[in-house]
Amino acid sequence: MAARAMSTGTISFGLVNIPVKVFSANNSAEKISFHQLHADKKTRLKQQMYDPETGEIVPREKIVKGYEYAKDQYVIVNEEELDALELATSRSMDITEFVPLDSVDPLYFESGYYLGPDKGAERAYKLLAAALADARYAAVAKYVARGKQQLVVFRPLEGAIVMQQLRYAEEVKSLGEIPIPDAAVTEAELGLAKQFITAMAKPQFDINQYKDEYREKLRDMLDRKIKGEAVDLTPQPAPVAKVVDLMEALKASLARGSAPAAPASSAAPATTETERKPPKRAAGSEEAAGGKKKKAKS
Repeated sequence: MAARAMSTGTISFGLVNIPVKVFSANNSAEKISFHQLHADKKTRLKQQMYDPETGEIVPREKIVKGYEYAKDQYVIVNEEELDALELATSRSMDITEFVPLDSVDPLYFESGYYLGPDKGAERAYKLLAAALADARYAAVAKYVARGKQQLVVFRPLEGAIVMQQLRYAEEVKSLGEIPIPDAAVTEAELGLAKQFITAMAKPQFDINQYKDEYREKLRDMLDRKIKGEAVDLTPQPAPVAKVVDLMEALKASLARGSAPAAPASSAAPATTETERKPPKRAAGSEEAAGGKKKKAKS
């Protein structure tokens, strides 16, 4: 079944305009969600807005948006004004520059979307996708939507274009806010750590080898409860944290040949020094799926 476009837009590429359709890249069909129910009656609950001074339930048509500019002082803004403000600003996706994709830190990545050509824009769309792939660059663009000026990058993927929404710099905390105490690392420790990384290195990231094991267990539990079967949720014993010698821990890890938490398929075969190659950066590849940062809200 073909995906349905969630919106449309126009990529402004110099004097070239490319009408496009925007498709969500998220697959929500696999998501397991819950409803809030009355604990005794098992009826589904509904949320309501109310006036805290009188307890009066406020219907949707009586709710307006207000900006608090001083304590308990508001200026009212209606939907017509917000819509007019968007129309007064450029709605086209204006490309401002081209940059190497790996120069954009995945920490700034937010939502990911697929772009498809709108009617009559097939050749221009394919031209931009091919040019980005050949140059190994991404296009930075901005446009207004949903009450905000969106900052995005367009990147090539298998002959198509992916739009990666970005966070602005002020929306990401400075690393300086995070307390990171200084600690000395010896050359021997660094050498063993690098050996461990090389032993588990892969030429590129394959997302298909990873599955949401928690979701699979949750689905199994729900299926059993629907059938009226007993569910054993005995927790696994938590590992006991021990203060160990760093060098000895690294040597033991190398001796095991793989990390304890790595998937069974991730153990890399032994190679000679001449055969070994450093892993490629997935974010810089035209076939990369766009990392998520998450942090493609970690």
